[in-house]
Amino acid sequence: MDKFDYMKKHSYEQIVYFYDKTTGLKGITCIHNTALGPALGGTRLWNYECEEDAVLDCLRLARGMSYKAAAAGLNLGGGKTVLIGDANEVKSEAYFRALGRYVQSLNGRYITAEDVNTTTKDMDYVHMETDHVVGLEGKSGNPSPLTALGVFHGIRASLQHRLGDNDITKYSFAVQGTGQTGYYLVKLLIEAHAKKIYFTDINPEHVNKMKKECPDAIYVKPEEIYGLDVDVFSPCALGAVLNDHTIPQIKASVIAGSANNVLEDEEKHGNMIKDKGILYAPDFVINAGGLINVSHELDVYNKDRAIRDIEKIYDRLLEIFTIAEGENIPTFNAAKVFAKKRIETMMHLRGNYIPR
Repeated sequence: MDKFDYMKKHSYEQIVYFYDKTTGLKGITCIHNTALGPALGGTRLWNYECEEDAVLDCLRLARGMSYKAAAAGLNLGGGKTVLIGDANEVKSEAYFRALGRYVQSLNGRYITAEDVNTTTKDMDYVHMETDHVVGLEGKSGNPSPLTALGVFHGIRASLQHRLGDNDITKYSFAVQGTGQTGYYLVKLLIEAHAKKIYFTDINPEHVNKMKKECPDAIYVKPEEIYGLDVDVFSPCALGAVLNDHTIPQIKASVIAGSANNVLEDEEKHGNMIKDKGILYAPDFVINAGGLINVSHELDVYNKDRAIRDIEKIYDRLLEIFTIAEGENIPTFNAAKVFAKKRIETMMHLRGNYIPR
């Protein structure tokens, strides 16, 4: 890929490659936009097949974080870090302290946190070398439960808009991925007495855990999750799962989950979903609960206040659905209109210099 062309097309600010010879740390940090404030986004550790896959993933995730922060009403920009390697082999104190030094070298333009295959313990090691990290033990901790809480409220908003009733007891659900956020989402759905819950995961440990802890949830094979006759399909694994192959299989009235970049092609597949009459809750809006939660660490962390802000995802989605209907555009495009408007408004607001 031509990285400069991609950066120009989507208005990126910075791509940083880094390598640490002592630990073998290999990674990329992308900063998309800092108009609202420093870029915040987690560190993902994944055994990518090639460098190009890692770069593209990082770029897409960073842009999603800009929209997510803006749509969530936060004074933060969007960034992301991806590390290339096998999580079972590379992780160590030194490895994450090396990462912390590279985060520190960006001088506050980028703030990191946990993501796929990284934990609060890993972030504690990062914190030994930089203050530009959130999601720490003793503060907001693991963001997954509160990301799931935001998704839960987003599902309620979606059901209200699409089917006229947000009573969870009346509906059935298919949850794809139960490693972290999906696990907590299933727990919330069970607590709310959902009519029926199906789930799948590619990790046998996650499957066995769900079967043991949530015996009423029904396991299906990964390839079967799309075509189930349910009300809500909830993708909570990795991205690009809504594509030419999977969208025709979906029978659900609502797609609402925690996975990032769930549309393989935003324009093409956003329109395919709209044309099928399915209501899609844009990923970067519905899954913002974790970001909202960790952002409260930048002040004095108060969990109750963070939860109140996460509950606002319900009203925010209803506003975005109204925009989509009014302009006859896919909900993903409406969410971008919503987020970009706030970024542009704040940029113009700060057009004059006022010392503070």
